Formats: sequence, structure tokens, C-alpha cells
Amino acid sequence: MVMVLGSLRPVNSSPIHTTTNASSSNSSEKKSQYLTSRRAIVFGPSVLVASLLNFNTLSSSSPPSFHLALAQQQQLDELQQEEDRAVQLFQEASPSVVFIKDLEIDKIPKTSSADVNLIEDENAKVEGTGSGFIWDKFGHIVTNYHVVAKLATDGSGSHRCKVYLVDAKGNGFYREGKIVGVDPAYDLAILKVDAEGYELKPVVLGTSQNLLVGQSCFAIGNPYGYENTLTTGVVSGLGREIPSPNGSAIRGAIQTDADINAGNSGGPLIDSHGHVIGVNTATFTRKGTGVSSGVNFAIPIDTVVRTVPYLIVYGTSYKDRF
Repeated sequence: MVMVLGSLRPVNSSPIHTTTNASSSNSSEKKSQYLTSRRAIVFGPSVLVASLLNFNTLSSSSPPSFHLALAQQQQLDELQQEEDRAVQLFQEASPSVVFIKDLEIDKIPKTSSADVNLIEDENAKVEGTGSGFIWDKFGHIVTNYHVVAKLATDGSGSHRCKVYLVDAKGNGFYREGKIVGVDPAYDLAILKVDAEGYELKPVVLGTSQNLLVGQSCFAIGNPYGYENTLTTGVVSGLGREIPSPNGSAIRGAIQTDADINAGNSGGPLIDSHGHVIGVNTATFTRKGTGVSSGVNFAIPIDTVVRTVPYLIVYGTSYKDRF
């Protein structure tokens, strides 16, 4: 259309050459009408295209209010696109995030049924909650060690781990989580659930190697028991050092201002492509409130990728095997 517009020429103001007979005059009028009609058909959409492309001739003649309205519309479009991306990211990633409850059984039932053992009644008290994410289709769940520490160190058999999941079709269910391996030095633990009959949706793993301060990031988890909560922020810092449950230091942690509160621990920190870049693990709280101060930390996913296979196969980290 733009090429057609550029090929148009002004119509000569002089009439088209005609003869004196009536038939020629009629023919000329028809030709003139045809040209006029063709110009109207071509020129109408061309003006619309020109306005969208902000041609110089249109820009120079447009009032300031037009430019302001155009800028505002572009800003609204960008905001809408940003919101749409966040919504899509959550919808794609949230089925891979699980809700974990630590139950303490006062009276251990005689039956070995997992469903009976996970019933929350007067005989079962919720000791704590946390988050995790599906590592593979075999039912392995990654979480923080401190989320399941009581279960891992329980010698009485009174603790149970109840894991709420969603399958690839959106069906919710729960299963008992069994500890496969732990690494307190990196605050990591692996649970295994029996998900026979369900198709699980593992997370998409990213890398923490090339992160930059200022990148957008998203945390999905279950703060204070509120399932499937999304918080947003940026990567605030890299290479941080935070304490681990066994008293050593976890180096290379990711700092973020995406809210991480009690119950978020073990959930994924995700980049704007939906890839997991870290495991949410700690937050500095405002004194006396227990509320996040905006200084939160995640274990880098590259560390997790190196550790998890050993926990699944051997039950302990590589360094603890020797």
C-alpha cells in the first residue's frame, strides 16, 4: 500500500483531452470518475498506514495532544504485555510447585494406610509448612532441608510429610512424601511421592551462571499456607553468603526483593522465561514482626543441579560420600 501511495501523481488540473461529440464527453467523465474513485480507494487506507507509521508529513502537522495520546497508548500496551507475560508464566510454572505440610502424629495408627496417616485431625498436628517443586516425572520433589528437618531427624516415627500436587491435567491430589536424600550444608532435601496414575509436570531448569542484577524474577510458593502465591521482583544481588542449617555457609546465593515469607521456603525462583534459577530459602525479617524486609535469598540452581543427582542416587551429597 505504501508503494502504491508513493506511485500516485497529482491529477492534472486541466481536463482530459476530449472531442466535441457527446459520446466522447461521456467517456471522459467515466474516466475521470474512475480515476477519482481509484484515488479515494487507495488513498483512504494509505492515510491510516501513514498515521500508524508516523510519517514526517503527518507528524509535523499533528497537534501535541496527538503525540501525547499515542505515547500513552504505547505505554498502556507495554504494561498489558508485561501483565500478560506474568500471567502466562504463572499458569505454566505453578503446576510444578508443591505444597508441603509437616504433620506430627500423636497416636500412630495401627494401619499402614498412607491416607489414614495423613488425615489432619485431633491426632495430627501441623508442625510446619513449606514449598517445593517437581524435579522429574518419577515423583522426586526438591525442597529445603529445614522444611523437612523434623522428619529427617525423627527417631520416633511420629512425623509425616504431606505433599499437595497438581498433575499435568490440573487435577489436585496429595501423597505422603518420603525422604530420599538430604544435604544440610546447602539446605536441600529430596522427597519422593508415589504418583502412579498421574502425569507430573517437572519444572524447566535454567542457569544461575549468567544472571545480572536488575533482571526480573518471580517466586511461587505457599506463604503462611496460602497456596500458589506469586510474588515478583528483581535480582538484587549476586554472590551472597548465607548460613546453612548445619552452621556452615552457603556461598553464591541470589539476593532478591521478591517477597519470600514463611511457607515460601523450598519453592522455585523463576526468571522471565519461566526457567528455575534458584530455590527460595531465607529472608531477613523486620525485628519482632516476622515479616520479610525485602532482603531475600535463593540457592543458585547451578548448585542444586550439581547436588540433586547425588541425593537421589546415594541419599547424600558427593562430599559426604568420602
